[in-house]
Amino acid sequence: MSMAEAVIHISEEEAAKDFAKLLVRVRGGVEVVIEHASRPIAVVRPAEPSVRLLSESLRLAREHGSTATLDADFAKDVEAAIESHREPLNPPAWD
Repeated sequence: MSMAEAVIHISEEEAAKDFAKLLVRVRGGVEVVIEHASRPIAVVRPAEPSVRLLSESLRLAREHGSTATLDADFAKDVEAAIESHREPLNPPAWD
């Protein structure tokens, strides 16, 4: 099991005792199940990445049948695509 797939179970007392240390582990890719009386009450896991690498975008484009090419006008095409699908940013209140 890789670190990104690791899941640990801890009591709520352990979580409260050193929450900063718990978050260090979460940042490292660990999912933490917080339990009370051996029953899960919360799960803390790394947030989904908010940035997609260009390589991932290109892979997805190919999978969806895109014929896009990285020519001299590629940046303009990307900007036009972004502008045509721009949605207002409404982040959660906790951000």
